[in-house]
Amino acid sequence: MPSRAPVVAAGLVLLLAACSSTSGTAAGPSPAGSSATPSAPPTAAASPSPSPSPSPTPSPSPPASPTPSPTPTAAQLSADQLAGRRVVYSYPGLTPPESLLRVIREGRAAGVVFFGENVSSSAQLKAVVDQLRAAQRQSPVKEPLLLMTDQEGGLIKRLPGAPVPSAKEIGHSAAPSAAAATAGTGAGKNLTGLGLNANLAPVLDVYYTPGNFIDSKQRSYSSNPRTVATLGSAFITAQQKAGAAATAKHFPGLGSAPAGQDTDAGPVTLPVPLTKLRTVDEVPFQAAVTAGVQMVMLSWAVYPALDPQRPAGLSSAAVQELRGRLGYRGVTVTDAIEAGALKPFGTTGQRSVAAAAAGMDLLLCSARDTAQGQQAADALAAALDAGTLDRAEFTAAADRVTALRAALH
Repeated sequence: MPSRAPVVAAGLVLLLAACSSTSGTAAGPSPAGSSATPSAPPTAAASPSPSPSPSPTPSPSPPASPTPSPTPTAAQLSADQLAGRRVVYSYPGLTPPESLLRVIREGRAAGVVFFGENVSSSAQLKAVVDQLRAAQRQSPVKEPLLLMTDQEGGLIKRLPGAPVPSAKEIGHSAAPSAAAATAGTGAGKNLTGLGLNANLAPVLDVYYTPGNFIDSKQRSYSSNPRTVATLGSAFITAQQKAGAAATAKHFPGLGSAPAGQDTDAGPVTLPVPLTKLRTVDEVPFQAAVTAGVQMVMLSWAVYPALDPQRPAGLSSAAVQELRGRLGYRGVTVTDAIEAGALKPFGTTGQRSVAAAAAGMDLLLCSARDTAQGQQAADALAAALDAGTLDRAEFTAAADRVTALRAALH
């Protein structure tokens, strides 16, 4: 409405209008947490004469969308969580117990290994894998679990399906390299199709005499180290291309073990000269390293040429042979921590600490008892807290395992 007041009164009206406009803008921010665009400030009433518009107050920026919490760094993890990153659990029967699901939810398990007794059908195993992965998604550790089994082919298989031929049958086939690659692809697709992501295969032991320990179960490709190197590398490359991590085993080689000399049952000593160990037994492992194998399992045999006192998986000299001489940078994994060969080395906890001190990254607790895995993890955590195990080395081992998990699905 036009004003008929004197000019001074008009000026007073203009001043009051400007002040009212500014305070109205500041008093009306958008609600916290809203992603909607803030409402524009109310328009001031028309003034009786033109006046400059006040500078608008900037609208608050919408809050950033929430992002998933990253996996805690090693420095942020408790000793229990850091220790659990190095333990592979197992369980009895067809149903994972609540104790296993709990340690997974708490971020205190690196993975699970499956045996025949855990599998009744493909559908049942898939349901179990879904259950384990659901527990993992509740964990502070975001990388997937290592879900593994022994699927070598031939007599050593935990799952139905590929690969069908044994290593020996592949070595004797008309086209061995193609057969090895086909077996590796079959193993990888079989495992990943069921939700698993790692295979404790292939065996790279070069058998010394027909019918000896490793040959009697048809687990060796050949008595020729170059043949084993070629076929093992073909299997590894094909399997890992299919999405399942491969494991070269049993470094530095069980090919010289006589029939009946089984580290699962008791101590085994293999007095192979160092020169022969390096020019025969280790040749396939060097090829596997070159091929990019993601895990290497060390054997529980004693090799006096490397360490006359301790099995390879408890020997820093054997681990250094693999990492130093062969240049391996991936994950090392023990054979079964409950093996008879380790009876002289104490309890599960004592063996686990000794293996970690030697340089083993993953501990395979395969007695089908979740308490075994917990005993290993508790011992590792206690040794870490006490300073018995070096924290920097421990963290580096856990980081290698985490990197492997991050590379898988």
